Amino acid sequence: MRRFLLIAIPYAWLLALFLVPFAIVFKIALSDAAVARPPYMPQFDWITGVWAFLSKLDFENFTWLTEDDLYWKAYLSSLKIAVISTFFTLLVGYPMAYAMARAPEEWRPTLMMLVILPFWTSFLIRVYAWMGILSNEGLLNQFLIWLGLIDTPLVILNTNTAVYIGIVYTYLPFMILPIYSALERLDGSLIEAAEDLGCSRMQAFWLVTIPLSRAGIIAGCFLVFIPTLGEFVIPSLLGGSDTLMIGKVLWEEFFSNRDWPVASAVAVVLLLILVVPIVLFQRNQQKQQEAEQ
Repeated sequence: MRRFLLIAIPYAWLLALFLVPFAIVFKIALSDAAVARPPYMPQFDWITGVWAFLSKLDFENFTWLTEDDLYWKAYLSSLKIAVISTFFTLLVGYPMAYAMARAPEEWRPTLMMLVILPFWTSFLIRVYAWMGILSNEGLLNQFLIWLGLIDTPLVILNTNTAVYIGIVYTYLPFMILPIYSALERLDGSLIEAAEDLGCSRMQAFWLVTIPLSRAGIIAGCFLVFIPTLGEFVIPSLLGGSDTLMIGKVLWEEFFSNRDWPVASAVAVVLLLILVVPIVLFQRNQQKQQEAEQ
């Protein structure tokens, strides 16, 4: 009985918090738009029965997504922004994680707290702060003008560059922490052995440190890529009219157009796209746990 409860509780949790909401969204995606609250038809009617309810559902909204270029462009643009942002986050995060792992042991808790510290502030406030930094009259332009590097302010806010900066800043801890965890467990004697066998410090880094921290790199990349793909707040506040991401399209369909069936179809397709990296992430985590055992 105790074993049954241990297995049943996580499955019940999964059913209540994922499968049931997904089934509701999927049902709305198969409905037709209507001018009412909620703005979709059909809704379940106990009098007409289940069969009559099911007979009115169709895949028309999914067909609509394939016919309108806006949605495919939004999906592809989101994938492009997510991949580039993940690359730059890795580029910034790896040296920081490496420095933390190589720092004196008494300094590591302080450095860890500095990485986690931004989470103590509201996500929205942090993005608003970047609006003040990147605007034409913002701190960054004022600093560059003071240094004499530019004469006129750079246009950064409301561009894709501002979106990349916001995403890299926001998701940097998700990249640093798994890489730091992998590097901290790295056996330093392996690097010494590589150097004793003739490797330079740089060669030992590429041939020993990078391969042995691969699990942390993969985990960090997935932890940044997956939420970035559906990001809505950062492209809305820092991006311009040319910044096309599926999160913005989803919000406009739900709250501006009030076309819940199409918005639900967009959300279902986005979830199906995310299934691939999520499954790969789970497999990576499983392999890492098996290697540690």
